[in-house]
Amino acid sequence: MKRWWRQFGIFLVMVAFVATCSIALATPEEETTETAQAIVDGEVLFEVSSSNQFLAPERANFINEQLQKAAVKPGVESVEVVERNDLPTILLDGIYLMTVTERDSETGRTAREQAEIWADKIRQALRKANRERSQAFLRQSILRTIALIVAATVLHWSFGKLTRLPPWRSQDNPTVRAWRSLLVVAGRVLLWLATIYYLVDLLPVTRRWSYETRQLVFDSLTAPILPVDDNTYSLVDLLVLVALLVGLAIAANRLTQILRSRVLQIARLNRGAQDTIATVLKYSLIIVGTVVVFNIWGLDITSIAIFAGALSVGIGFGLQDIAKNLGSGIVLLFERPIQVGDFVQVGEYMGTVERIGSRSTVVRTLDRVSIIVPNSRFLETEVINWSHDNPVSRLRLPVGVAYGSDMSAVKSALLEAAQQNAQVLKVPPPRVLFVEFGDSSLDFELLVWCADPSQQYVLKSDLYFAIEEQLKAAGVEIPFPQRDLHLRSGQLPLSLSPELEQWLARLLEKLAR
Repeated sequence: MKRWWRQFGIFLVMVAFVATCSIALATPEEETTETAQAIVDGEVLFEVSSSNQFLAPERANFINEQLQKAAVKPGVESVEVVERNDLPTILLDGIYLMTVTERDSETGRTAREQAEIWADKIRQALRKANRERSQAFLRQSILRTIALIVAATVLHWSFGKLTRLPPWRSQDNPTVRAWRSLLVVAGRVLLWLATIYYLVDLLPVTRRWSYETRQLVFDSLTAPILPVDDNTYSLVDLLVLVALLVGLAIAANRLTQILRSRVLQIARLNRGAQDTIATVLKYSLIIVGTVVVFNIWGLDITSIAIFAGALSVGIGFGLQDIAKNLGSGIVLLFERPIQVGDFVQVGEYMGTVERIGSRSTVVRTLDRVSIIVPNSRFLETEVINWSHDNPVSRLRLPVGVAYGSDMSAVKSALLEAAQQNAQVLKVPPPRVLFVEFGDSSLDFELLVWCADPSQQYVLKSDLYFAIEEQLKAAGVEIPFPQRDLHLRSGQLPLSLSPELEQWLARLLEKLAR
């Protein structure tokens, strides 16, 4: 029950993620005023809007140049707000810095109030900039940097030592070791990231470099790179689209798992029907969800259809095997000549079908080895499906006995061995056939029926053990192959030359003396 609730919770999280992103994408963007940031030493003070004469980036660039010059010049703190042309104007050491308009003001504030707030922020930022450029602050920063690096090094070393103490050591199994290593690595990475972030933020120069680097990365990610129809998309947009599609696939997978494990099992359907319904529902959700996401994203389905048509041509030439296996998978799902749980024989492989995928089928052999078989092979070659329609199948066991054996005793022994085995079906009953007179034996064949074809090898072995025992009890001999060799008498075709005969005769005379 807990596992089911966990799966259902994960599915709800995936659905909420996809729905939230889709709603966010579907909501029309409101017209927003372009703004730009005023910055001193990498710290953002406020944002300015466009005016009647200048755009927001132009205003921000001028303000940032003046503020950065004042930051490196010690003693600049004179920041005042005056009225010019009925608008509040901020002066820096009596020099014009900016004019605050109604567009710059936040809701509920006047331009004058907004100018006073910004002037106070500028004074504080310039005081801080002057203080951070003093000799005392630099010496203090160097000491702080050394102390922080030493402390981080000690903590880095301590992370590994702490995880080797009890109770970690008392639970030294592979899972605990894996989590311990992951914890050590995560802790060290977070430690040094926090240290680097603090050190970079310590000095104004490094802080400014850090801000410029972050801004460059942000601009690169948000810059439009892919124009489609009337819209342009950035790298962030593409990453969000990919995340939506991945979340959709995960949500569809979780839903089908819950459907298969909870709903379909209650319906008392067989494994093949459950797998077919779950697979069709899964890919239907993915296809429909993908179309919906593309519509929300603003992509024209007709352009996608044209692209898919062009892609199909490429698939037809370059990815023929993949397309063939995908098509074969669809045929297997709907025609169902092979279902999950069937005991099949494909070529030299024999086993149970565990899963029928879109491209391949997993067959678990009798040795508990998973064989990945392409779907097209089930439609192009002969496949033996022992479980198709009716799993009851007949087994043939050839048996040979010696010539001169009592054939009635042999038949009775074979039938007795079959009837004693519980896996042999009573109906249809076992039968014994006299096949032929063999070279060295009388050949019989025992025919039995079984309901579980995956156990046929075990059943044959048990029957052969029982047959040998019954034949031995009946005094019936099991022969081994024999061959008779007949030699015919006669004169060998052997003749000697006259010279050799004379030499042999002289040799015999010498031996006789």
